[in-house]
Amino acid sequence: MLKKRRVRPPAVSIRKTIRSAVPKIPFEEIATEILSEHYDLSLVLCGDVLAKRMNRTYRKKTYSPNVLSFPLDRHEGEIFLNIECARREARKYGVPLRERIALLFVHGCFHLKGLDHGKKMESAERAILTSFKLVGK
Repeated sequence: MLKKRRVRPPAVSIRKTIRSAVPKIPFEEIATEILSEHYDLSLVLCGDVLAKRMNRTYRKKTYSPNVLSFPLDRHEGEIFLNIECARREARKYGVPLRERIALLFVHGCFHLKGLDHGKKMESAERAILTSFKLVGK
């Protein structure tokens, strides 16, 4: 009798709570590169209303953030990525929306990994974005 091999569900589950289109980004591959293949990540692609509510509820802040990261334990976490805010920031900074969303996702993943803002985090973000060809020339 053959043993059934346990199939691991995807490391990244993605839930979209907004109607607008989102550019194709290799979320699962990026998360695996940063967090490992054994990390379970829930990614919520949301808008201003949900992002602001999450920020108010869990961080006691009253603004609508571009990305929120919530580590649940060592191998599990959630990211709320505000697509509406990313769209505004992409226009403001003159970058493609895909590039801005990718940066915010990478940023959120590095927070889940335990990095804080600073040169080390920025360097790591640049390296990932470059390796996945997600930055402009």
